[in-house]
Amino acid sequence: MMSYTDRHIVKTYSGLFEGLSSSGKRELIESLTKSLGTESNEKDEKFFKSFGAFSAEKSPEEIAAEIKASRKFRKKDLGF
Repeated sequence: MMSYTDRHIVKTYSGLFEGLSSSGKRELIESLTKSLGTESNEKDEKFFKSFGAFSAEKSPEEIAAEIKASRKFRKKDLGF
């Protein structure tokens, strides 16, 4: 069963697709059909593989200290 949000999205996009040519609609159907093969497990796997992608020789504490040290603040009189 589709959620209210999914139904609304489908209805909205359906209106946009009315102007497409037959070949454009076929191409869209093919693209949507291919996307059905990409289940959420594959998407989750790609997401979790991205963890640890940042590598550095410095420790997390050194990186945090470097970021804090690079902050620049300026005082500005707002003059109310």
